[in-house]
Amino acid sequence: MIAGLGPYPAYRDSGAEWLGDLPTHWTLRRTKTLLQERSSKGFPNQPLLAATQTKGVVRKEEYENRTVLAMKDLHLLKLVREGDFVVSLRSFQGGLEYARQQGIISPAYTVLYSRNEKNRAYLSWVFKSRPYIDKLRLFVTGIRQGQNIDYAKLSRSPLPCPPLTEQEAIGRFLDHADRRIQRYILAKQKKIAGLEELRQAIVRRAVTGQIDVRTGKPYPTYKDSGVAWLGRVPEQWTVVALQRVTRSRCDGPFGSGLKSSHYTTDGVRVVRLQNIGHAEFKGANAAYISEEHCASLGDHSVAAGDLLIAGLGDNRHPSGRACVAPATILPAMVKADCFRFRLDTDSVDPQFVAHQLTATATEASNLLSTGATRQRTNLQTTATRAISFPGLAEQALIVESIARSTSNIRSAAEVAHRQIERMNEYRTRLIADVVTGKLDVREAAAALPDQAPA
Repeated sequence: MIAGLGPYPAYRDSGAEWLGDLPTHWTLRRTKTLLQERSSKGFPNQPLLAATQTKGVVRKEEYENRTVLAMKDLHLLKLVREGDFVVSLRSFQGGLEYARQQGIISPAYTVLYSRNEKNRAYLSWVFKSRPYIDKLRLFVTGIRQGQNIDYAKLSRSPLPCPPLTEQEAIGRFLDHADRRIQRYILAKQKKIAGLEELRQAIVRRAVTGQIDVRTGKPYPTYKDSGVAWLGRVPEQWTVVALQRVTRSRCDGPFGSGLKSSHYTTDGVRVVRLQNIGHAEFKGANAAYISEEHCASLGDHSVAAGDLLIAGLGDNRHPSGRACVAPATILPAMVKADCFRFRLDTDSVDPQFVAHQLTATATEASNLLSTGATRQRTNLQTTATRAISFPGLAEQALIVESIARSTSNIRSAAEVAHRQIERMNEYRTRLIADVVTGKLDVREAAAALPDQAPA
């Protein structure tokens, strides 16, 4: 994609650290000379919009958002027209957002429009480039970082400004490149989804007794479990409520006892919903609180080998999914909507139970959970959820078989994930280099077809 691209013939110092050297024929313009602020209100019948870092400015119903606005306040919201830019409260994290449709948005946001429509495509790429996003941190105001962007100061900051024909060429090139990159990423995501479906099918057949992992065939005889999400199970398997094989259980503290403002850089690990994967603990996005604050909350402790269950979920990550707590996270505690079950390991293997709970989570949560938009189950309901299992030795064989038979699937998915990561890194670097003049794309843009394939 960048074969044949090179730098411009000559450069000069821009005087702006985030830009570095610029092509000599580019200029620097103050933001307010390119953009005009729009502060129109009184359009209550327009659709509600949300400023998102992944989709730009879109209708609220197209993006999950739990913000509720009283109807009487809609006339106070700001009008956003198609092609406008929005400075949101969190723009320092993801840049200025481009509006692809008209509507109304929070009055806390700054709405901007380009003085020249030919600037739009180029500016939309500048505003989402990594150098520009990093620069936005200089304009954060408030007690806590990220509270707001001071547009009065930002409006006086410089923007790189190539000739208009070159801006159009840059916009065209990056639009074309982004379409190709997104098609590549989509293909990899479809591959990962297919691999995950295959893995889940293997796991489900094994942990619900549809096949005997020792023979690869069904068990000789089955019985009706009496449980919708378990169906028919092998004759010799036990069917009981989860609480019957539990020594102790707890959920996380609710209310104001534990908030994000309590988080520290180390101390007691807080197990959150995003850590509870599909029968595996997700270690990224670690959060901690001090030992003193943890002690003040009561006993919500987690030990190695404990079963961790999500009490909140959605279609992709259903409520009722589970994993086993690894020793590497200790000391640890569960947060609200996360449940800790300490199992009777003389009867059940925690990893087997985690696999089965996750494999049947969608069906179980459809019957047990509450909530219109997100599935929710409480600790007591989770404790009464039925599970089925063979003897302890056979459970261990099933867990081992799953690990062995899904190893290649996991490896292939990990490769695809890394390929997506590298492509996203490449995209980030390409955008930065093009909008700041480190790569000359004029000839490449001129050679593009009139209509890039969808």
